[in-house]
Amino acid sequence: MTTNFIESCSSVKVLVAGDVMLDRYWYGNVERISPESPVPIVEVAKSSDCLGGAGNVAANVAALNSHCKLLSIIGEDEAGKRMLELLDKSNIQSKLHIDQAIRTTEKLRIVARNQQLLRVDFEDTPDHEILSALGSAYEGALENCDVVIMSDYGKGGLTHIASMIQEACARNIPVVVDPKGADFSRYRGASIITPNLKEFATAGGIIVSEKTMADSALRMIDEYSLGSLLITRSKDGMTLFLPDGKRIHSPATAREVFDVSGAGDTVVAIVALSIALQVEHDKMLDLCNQAAGYVVSKFGTAVIEPSFLFD
Repeated sequence: MTTNFIESCSSVKVLVAGDVMLDRYWYGNVERISPESPVPIVEVAKSSDCLGGAGNVAANVAALNSHCKLLSIIGEDEAGKRMLELLDKSNIQSKLHIDQAIRTTEKLRIVARNQQLLRVDFEDTPDHEILSALGSAYEGALENCDVVIMSDYGKGGLTHIASMIQEACARNIPVVVDPKGADFSRYRGASIITPNLKEFATAGGIIVSEKTMADSALRMIDEYSLGSLLITRSKDGMTLFLPDGKRIHSPATAREVFDVSGAGDTVVAIVALSIALQVEHDKMLDLCNQAAGYVVSKFGTAVIEPSFLFD
């Protein structure tokens, strides 16, 4: 089944819209404490950059040889240029609108002995005119896609997500949303949303027990007219809730968890491709768990490697 899934992915056209970011890592050694303040001194030995946020979602889609187009906003700066370089290397067709008034969202992690010591974030909110231009590009991109992924990291790139979902639904194009924030009503009409436990609780989900979790999930599905709701639960796997009350649970794949960065991006990519290919729900969850298990066993923001993961 897995081999057929990978082969079929090459026929799927995916549109990814959302908040892109550049994930940067500085690696070094700590041998002493600063005399200026009781903090470690990191002597940086190497660095690496990779796609983050919606960019990482697109990278996971492209890694499975699917056709991927990415819509987002960057600043006119070095980080934005680096983002374009990485997208080109990943074989992702991108339409990144440049907002000269902001800087590209960037997360800089300082690491020593495979331990993250500090993360520094740089981010701004996009201009309304740039968001309008993005909306126009989105309408055009819908004409040639099989499924849409909305990667919401709360950075402002999906300010108009409600109308964007409506436009896709009007064309009978399924929409997969990786949500953020306390208001899931913004995602009304989506085919599926994929919150983790913390995100689910923030939006009003009650997780005192399996029953209360199910009740909350079904309430959200009904209230927001969702096709389904998938809760990713870290070491406890993931659970899919359907409008008819059916619940499908898939245990986590047994792997050592090294770094959870980007695991949600990987899951949402697998979900979107599964929906486009009409993969059965239980098979979809198995694929998601395999992919997430691989990603969390790697340090930093990792991307699926089908040849290793699905052998």
